[in-house]
Amino acid sequence: MAKSPRIAIIGAGLGGIPAAAMLQAREQNVTIYEQAPEFTRLGAGINLGPNIMKIMREIGIEEKLRHIGIEPESWASREWNTGKMQFEFVMKGALGRDYGAPYLTIHRGDFHAVLVETIPPETIQFGKRLIGMDEKETFVELSFDDGTKAEAEVVIGADGINSMVRDILLGPEEPTYTGFVAHRSIFPRALIKAPVLHDFTKWWSDDSHEADDDRHMIVYYLDRSREEIYIVSGVPDHNWPGGTSYVEADLDEMISVFDGFHDDLMQVLYACPSATKWPLFDRKPLPLWSEGRVVLLGDACHPMKPHLGQGAAMAAEDAVILVRCLEHYGYEDLTSAFALYETSRKARTSDVQVHSYNNQWMRHETNPDWVFGYDAINQELGIEAGVAGG
Repeated sequence: MAKSPRIAIIGAGLGGIPAAAMLQAREQNVTIYEQAPEFTRLGAGINLGPNIMKIMREIGIEEKLRHIGIEPESWASREWNTGKMQFEFVMKGALGRDYGAPYLTIHRGDFHAVLVETIPPETIQFGKRLIGMDEKETFVELSFDDGTKAEAEVVIGADGINSMVRDILLGPEEPTYTGFVAHRSIFPRALIKAPVLHDFTKWWSDDSHEADDDRHMIVYYLDRSREEIYIVSGVPDHNWPGGTSYVEADLDEMISVFDGFHDDLMQVLYACPSATKWPLFDRKPLPLWSEGRVVLLGDACHPMKPHLGQGAAMAAEDAVILVRCLEHYGYEDLTSAFALYETSRKARTSDVQVHSYNNQWMRHETNPDWVFGYDAINQELGIEAGVAGG
């Protein structure tokens, strides 16, 4: 293999771009193939915990993100009907836990736009939907639906839960609908008639509710001016009609799901002008993360429910550890590099998947050190560290 192999990244998302930035910082030849024709400001919020912010610092955009997003004073978990504080995790100030980096909430589109600035524009080829891969003796031939082809010595599948790279490696398999949906909306804080008491609040249904009737609503700011509010729910919906895309939400239906919840939440929901409803999916653990010259990262290999707010962080952590493993072994020994990557990441991502699925994170007193304290830049390779209780 040449000293500077051609590296193809499939997907310009929250795992693919950090991988490209890290590789280019090491003077590697990288091309990202993105199926979308262009980037748009997708309407969702995102949590950037200290573990992912350490990576953002490494690729040079921490301060820009801090200028746009908000550092919440705390994570507030409140009881559904009384509003009682079940657990408050202070994240800022003298009482806040020090993880060496801040916790931010930000608009996903704003975060992605800043990420894209870490790589030269010519790195990304748009309108490239992968339809085939053919591994030759010394490279992989990629085929796209526009009739074009490309070659690469290393292929990184960072193309999300509906990954075509994963399907080609392991065979087509639909993701599993979890039985839950998420209502999502972004709107001006000024529409809400009552005070918003905390920068970040998660409202929980009664502890006594059955697991399949668990309901929650998260409310948080997206910008440091506190002008934009984001809401996202997790509620059971056994009548989802199928498909993986979202639908426009019926606001009356959304509000009725939270009937009886505290007025502090209901005032937010009454102010919501429109919302979308998204099905939540996951997959069974994969039997392998790589084969030959091809490797997966992020939601392509360990998709999860969003209830820890760690999906983007896991993808970015994967990207860092993968690049470090490639650097450790060199590009002539991909088998060893990919094996070290999987050993270094599988236990942690599996644990985060389980905790995301169970949806008890921060509900009551919680020690989040195992999540927020992880440092992908300096974590010893091959060590299954950063897992709960570890």
